[in-house]
Amino acid sequence: MQAVQFSEHGDTDVLEYGEFADPDPDDDEVLVDVKAAALNHLDVWTRRGLPGIDLEMPHIPGSDAAGVVESVGDDVSRFEPGDRVAVSAGVSCGHCEFCRDGDPTLCVNFHIIGEHVRGVHAEQAAVPADNLVPVPDGVDWEVAGSTSLVFQTAWRMLMTRAEVKPGETVLVLGASGGVGHAALQIAKYAGAEVYATASSEVKLEYARELGADEVINYENEDFADEIRDLTGRRGVDVVVDHVGAATWQNSLASLAKGGRVVTCGATTGPNPETDINRIFWNQLNVLGSTMGTPGEVDDVLELVWEGHLEPRVRDTLPMSEASRAHEMLENREGFGKVVVVPDSEL
Repeated sequence: MQAVQFSEHGDTDVLEYGEFADPDPDDDEVLVDVKAAALNHLDVWTRRGLPGIDLEMPHIPGSDAAGVVESVGDDVSRFEPGDRVAVSAGVSCGHCEFCRDGDPTLCVNFHIIGEHVRGVHAEQAAVPADNLVPVPDGVDWEVAGSTSLVFQTAWRMLMTRAEVKPGETVLVLGASGGVGHAALQIAKYAGAEVYATASSEVKLEYARELGADEVINYENEDFADEIRDLTGRRGVDVVVDHVGAATWQNSLASLAKGGRVVTCGATTGPNPETDINRIFWNQLNVLGSTMGTPGEVDDVLELVWEGHLEPRVRDTLPMSEASRAHEMLENREGFGKVVVVPDSEL
């Protein structure tokens, strides 16, 4: 088969699209004929190299994809050839104390397809049956292949960890990115008043279209000062921060007393200075969040399949142009998701 791959960490020039051995599915796996896949910032970090993760090379990146079941392993009963499916990339062991207690995202052996093991940016992928979800007829492959990771992540952040309630105020940082544009929609769906930041007027207009009540251009304005002005010095109930070091202090400064900051990542770095005095004096809550449980995945994807939530696709490229797709994420070009399609599908 043809696959996106790299044999060493580095810039986009390490990416190649070429021949790779066909997958050999295990008994609990499904062979998927990939129709569309999508990039996440995780693909960029994996390509560059993540501390503590020693990949088998060459590595196929990619945590998001959708396609048609080609064949199933002997132990698989949920799917059969011809089924339409999408990948949910979080893998758990199923038997540790956290899995047995019903939260596999806390699994002691939790790992992500495409980050810790070979991914799905290829013509075919062998995926554990537990990591596939059905895709209804009529859902476009671009939508099915670009939804799972960011929408499950944002859903768990807002609905499970931060427990957003109708009437609360939510600030979404980086609303033009994958997680950001999903979080904006989910916060609005939950009945919150939504504030969103982005780096250009075009991106801010997209944020308005998706439901943002107020928008802030963080390139021109200090978003913490703007939030204080817009809320009468009160601050917001929840901040969604997946940016990290560059925004952390302002995220804390944007919160009302008793507010919650919820984070799923640190694009600009994992070790910010933090204002402990502000945290204890204002009794703030700092919440971490990773991916989603199978039930959370089902809940949010049903809303996407029904059209209540919408992944925005900024561009669709052949997999042979994976380097360009990575550049679009690194350079923060456009709004929403970048989709890649096997060249044989074009």
